[in-house]
Amino acid sequence: MIGPRRILTAGGTFACALGIGFIMQNTASTPNGAVPENSVQVASLAATAPLKVTGNPEKNAAAAPRDTQRQTPQDQTAVMFKSAMNPAPPKSAPQPKRLPSQPVDRAMAIPASLTDQPIAKLPNDVPAPGFSCDIEMTANVQAAAMVEVLLNAPCMANERFTLHHNGMMISEVTNDDGQIRINVPALSTAAVFMASFVNGKAAMVSATVDTLEYYDRAVVQWQGESGLQLHAFEFGADYDGAGHIWAKTKGDLEQAVNGKSGVMSRLGADHLRAAYMAEVYTFPSGLAQQSGDVALIVEAEVTQANCGRDITAQSLEVSGAGPLRVRDLELAMPGCNAIGDFLVLKNMLNDMKIARR
Repeated sequence: MIGPRRILTAGGTFACALGIGFIMQNTASTPNGAVPENSVQVASLAATAPLKVTGNPEKNAAAAPRDTQRQTPQDQTAVMFKSAMNPAPPKSAPQPKRLPSQPVDRAMAIPASLTDQPIAKLPNDVPAPGFSCDIEMTANVQAAAMVEVLLNAPCMANERFTLHHNGMMISEVTNDDGQIRINVPALSTAAVFMASFVNGKAAMVSATVDTLEYYDRAVVQWQGESGLQLHAFEFGADYDGAGHIWAKTKGDLEQAVNGKSGVMSRLGADHLRAAYMAEVYTFPSGLAQQSGDVALIVEAEVTQANCGRDITAQSLEVSGAGPLRVRDLELAMPGCNAIGDFLVLKNMLNDMKIARR
């Protein structure tokens, strides 16, 4: 079953993990503003001394003949002062209008003010057309315990995001309308999905997947160009033969629903830099039409991107809606002179024991 260029290896380091979680925290601070003080300007007033006049101008004026009388500068000052001190009032000064003599009836005045004509009803303002930037997610349970996740983010067109589900992470990109549709194999009956964007925006949705108890699932996930592949060999199948299920021969979903064979799902946008990727193998163990074993093998191809360096990965396993089993892998890849070879990791996943139903 092992090809000529495949090398059995035990050089990988495995470690079991009990659970996966993460905490997102976002803090923000707002500086305090300063309130300017008010200022008041005060103007000052200065009093002037009264004008003082000496002499008797009337007596001096009577002593001189009327036709030859001359006014001295002192007399002129007295006349001007007298004229200024005794101004003549106008003949008819404006007077304030008198109030009517008849008293106002308060009992009549108050109701009169209440019976005034009402103000005409103003037309309602037509709201300007709006554009919502809310992120919406919906989840629809499909056959074979799959969940169709729909994401609608109008303000996040062509944006990268990470989809989280029960420890599994995959990287995806929205389309020109900020939407995407992903079929995700459920890993728990109470399935929760969260999409998180680079700018911190996120959305969440949940679904109940009752049919998960009829299926066994094995997941291998990694980040970047690791060269990892998940292979399932059903009931003694060999490479490239019937029953060899992997990314290039994914199997048929209808066959899985009928309990005849398994199916492979490859998740994530591998064209993204350092993308989170996952491959998920599903077998209908609760609906199986025959008994036997399904051998699960993880292969790592030596490529130009991973040769001579360490790669890390993680496996997730769930059987019949039971507890999730998690295992971490750290593997030192051969040098670049081994490009094209494969490392075969036979112990990263447990083989599935299938009993006919």
